[in-house]
Amino acid sequence: MPAANSRPALPLLLSLNAGFVDTAGFLALQGLFTAHVTGNFVTLGASLVFGTSGAVAKLLALPVFCLVVILTRLISSALLRLNRPALKIILGVKVVLLVAGAVLAIRLGPFVDGGAWQAVVTGMVLVAAMAIQNAAHRIHLGTAPPSTLMTGTTTQIMIDLADMVHAPSVENAPAPSARLLAMSTNIVVFRCGLRRRRPPVCARRRLVLRRAAGSRNSHLHSCERQAEGARDEPLLGERHRTQRA
Repeated sequence: MPAANSRPALPLLLSLNAGFVDTAGFLALQGLFTAHVTGNFVTLGASLVFGTSGAVAKLLALPVFCLVVILTRLISSALLRLNRPALKIILGVKVVLLVAGAVLAIRLGPFVDGGAWQAVVTGMVLVAAMAIQNAAHRIHLGTAPPSTLMTGTTTQIMIDLADMVHAPSVENAPAPSARLLAMSTNIVVFRCGLRRRRPPVCARRRLVLRRAAGSRNSHLHSCERQAEGARDEPLLGERHRTQRA
């Protein structure tokens, strides 16, 4: 598709955005993945087993994601029929949703309970934004490496490395070097989006856990001293009676 070739920096910018938003959502929204749905199945199972918060948001993420992808496809097709810049318009809507999600996170956060309505609303806004990015990439940037799905990209990179070691016997097979460079760059940029400071709620949670662990240890030491004192009391009483006799 020509959009990817005419805008070579756009897929990289989308990858950087996906890495940042996915990491921010995971840390701030109790393990909610906003850029893809696979991870939410895993974290949903963990929430149900361990009884942690955020199960409602993870359940809603999949239908919201699917609905927004369908709407993005229909709107994009309608815009193309009207000779409108579909990619610019739908990415503009995505930016508006990202700004709205950031405002909600600042005004309503930090989100200690991932199942609270504030966290769910913020998470669904971000999920909708990243669903638009996923759909826009598949529709208009199909020749570029995926900006959110790093598993398939990593698999293709390993296949290309194997082909560079021993070329396949298939005739007219494309050279893997150019694709390898593009996909490797995509993963590096996505990884750059992951490098962000942890939100203050995480630091506070670690401080609370350390204090709780310290108080528990001090309580255990106190119980041990009391137990030792209780064991020594009969011995001291027997010693006093012996001395009196």
